[in-house]
Amino acid sequence: MFVSVVLAIWAVMHAYLLWRVATVPAVAEHVPRAALMLVFALLALAYPVARILDMNGITAVAYPLELVGAIWMGLLFLAIIFVFAADVLALVSALAADGLKHFGVSAPTLGPSARLGAVGVALLLGAIGLGQCLRGPVVQAYEVKLAGLPAERDGMVLVVVSDLHLGSLLGPSWFAKRVAQIDALKPDMVAVVGDLIDGNARRTEIMLPELRRLKAPFGVWAVMGNHEFYADRAGGGERSAKLLEAAGYTVLRDRWAEAAPGLVLAGVDDLTARRQFGIVDDPLARALKARPAGATILLSHSPLQADEAAAAGVGLMLSGHTHDGQIWPFGYLVQRIYPLLGGRYQVGGMTAIVCRGTGTWGPPLRLWRPSEILKLTLRAG
Repeated sequence: MFVSVVLAIWAVMHAYLLWRVATVPAVAEHVPRAALMLVFALLALAYPVARILDMNGITAVAYPLELVGAIWMGLLFLAIIFVFAADVLALVSALAADGLKHFGVSAPTLGPSARLGAVGVALLLGAIGLGQCLRGPVVQAYEVKLAGLPAERDGMVLVVVSDLHLGSLLGPSWFAKRVAQIDALKPDMVAVVGDLIDGNARRTEIMLPELRRLKAPFGVWAVMGNHEFYADRAGGGERSAKLLEAAGYTVLRDRWAEAAPGLVLAGVDDLTARRQFGIVDDPLARALKARPAGATILLSHSPLQADEAAAAGVGLMLSGHTHDGQIWPFGYLVQRIYPLLGGRYQVGGMTAIVCRGTGTWGPPLRLWRPSEILKLTLRAG
């Protein structure tokens, strides 16, 4: 059902943009309608067809097709926003001009050609977003006071990554650069807060040697994101979990573990995936049950149930998933579903930090929302 809804929305988006561009007089006069429809159809099919080819091992064709489709995805989103805005402004200007006629005042109006200007703005912003994405993740540093953290743990460095989306577009060489970035921060612990896999487990499994290079004295800890489940729908994410474990990461599936005396890490399987797959349970209570005294850090891919975590005595909650909207202005829409969109929040007595994502999903664009690696210095509160 979810895939059907997504594909239906995808088709409607293309139909809308095709309709608005095709009715611009300059386009209608110089571009055959059949050619325009063919171009839109090919662009619409590029990304889904590439994913199907990749799943079946036809990688030579899948990679360039996916790259084109992914870039087009971002441009499509931006074009629709600005074309729609141009249509609204054209309507407003027409109504205003009509009203001013009654007073004998002539006012200019925005014509259909404004839509071409809107498409041009979208292309420009898309190019900027691509450039910002190619720069790689920035390092965002925080200091966090944790109640119950033993004095001897004061100053521990926890490095956090999320939403790596390793696969065909972000591969071994890209990940090797991220490992070098993380090593330079001299972490005591590393947390991978979901979506290390992009949706094709086979693509990530061949990167196992690179994954094993990510190490820290107090371990690498991981939780399952929604894409870990998408990569293994039939197995309930078990294949993804085994991949993370084979890389040497400790996977927290609705459970806790003591990373060091007085410091507990708890983790839950992704709450968004649970909702999409109709799993109704209380993973948070199970993950925090009977944990020892001290400071508790919760790893939860989706930034949900923060109030419940704070009420249960969690001192720090780390999440990802939202990408902080990834491409402005989509964060405004994402925030309607995930109020904790990106950055640092205070929820009761708990600090919640939502990583913007270390990689990207879909479009390799990052417009005003750079990808990031988090460096957290833990302080005894």
